[in-house]
Amino acid sequence: MRSYTRVLYSSLFTPNSSLFLPSPLSNLVAVVITGMSLISALGESLEQSWRRLILGESGIKFHKPFLELEPLPLGLIGKQPAQVRTLTQLIVAEALKDAELVPPLPDCGVVMGSSRSYQGVWEQMIRQNTFLPSPSLTSSQSLTPSLPWLDTLPHMNAIATARQIGARGTVLAPMAACSTGLWAIAQATHLIQTGQHQRVIAGAVEAAITPLTLAGFQQMGALAQTGAYPFDLQREGFVLGEGAAAFVLESAELAQQRQAKIYGQILGFGLTADAYHATSPDPEGKGAISAVKQCLRRSQLTPENIDYIHAHGTATQMNDRIESLVIQRLFSLDVAISSTKGATGHTLGASGALGMAFSLMALNQKIIPPCVGLHNPEFELNLVRVASQRDIQNALCFSFGFGGQNAVVGLGVRG
Repeated sequence: MRSYTRVLYSSLFTPNSSLFLPSPLSNLVAVVITGMSLISALGESLEQSWRRLILGESGIKFHKPFLELEPLPLGLIGKQPAQVRTLTQLIVAEALKDAELVPPLPDCGVVMGSSRSYQGVWEQMIRQNTFLPSPSLTSSQSLTPSLPWLDTLPHMNAIATARQIGARGTVLAPMAACSTGLWAIAQATHLIQTGQHQRVIAGAVEAAITPLTLAGFQQMGALAQTGAYPFDLQREGFVLGEGAAAFVLESAELAQQRQAKIYGQILGFGLTADAYHATSPDPEGKGAISAVKQCLRRSQLTPENIDYIHAHGTATQMNDRIESLVIQRLFSLDVAISSTKGATGHTLGASGALGMAFSLMALNQKIIPPCVGLHNPEFELNLVRVASQRDIQNALCFSFGFGGQNAVVGLGVRG
């Protein structure tokens, strides 16, 4: 067992604090993961992406997907930008197959998030001028909705998932910037813990490589020019990527009844907001610290119980500095840490879902994935640079999004 370091007893924590004492949550339904899938710039399956990740490879390459923009390092899945609808159909079908489930699943809940949703389609329709009614139409005809654009409203991807699997239960479509994926997992967990569903398919999808998204982040000065280097002294900013991940969550009772394989258990989660700035995180990391504390308490864990942290690690100057501060204040210096965005690119709303899939693989294979792109660490952290074997029992997955939207999910081998 690790001992607390003196940083735990800084001004933020006192020796007699009950901050990390377990909460009375033993009566909550245990939630386990019985199926998962992933698509990223590393590969078109979870297995391929994981294999390349632990080898230290990256899917980031220079691309020029739009004539009006200069070439940039990007995490493209294929040669051209992906489509949200296609990615969603693929990961949902693969997650169900992995869980050995066959649609229709009328009692299944759906929580499928995206921070950009169909923005790429909207940009294309604007360029082609297919949004506006034809000038030749009468006023009554122009009020008749054009069905194609209705299918691209932000929540319609979750609705399409429900149709795909025949689910007639709860359908949620969270949008919480870069924390969307973990918010989706948290919401799905809550649906099961509160008895509303025994099974939920949850995840996030992002096809964010669009002219407007690239131009906007470039104008902010957030994009890297050569590559992604999380926590590195020479980090330049993030590399935009696309990807998706989906999970089948079930009550432990249901999973055991059908003798399903179990990848791990969702031990708890923490969701907070900084209420500080539209894009910049709170410089003291107060909201992030609060999210970690919530998650640990709900998970009935203390910081010394954590073996691995999948960091948000965007490779921007401010995010990496504040996230490092949060980790140093809460955890001992020997907890293993890595970010996988140097391999996949920053997939925005889907990044937490990808991180959770990689964390579950780490739990099951007892391998900590490397922080691809890290060469000269700036911070005093146990940053894993080469995949290493370790007996991981409990892991945390971090997502800290624009606008100060924070999410932390605790994963374990219980169940």
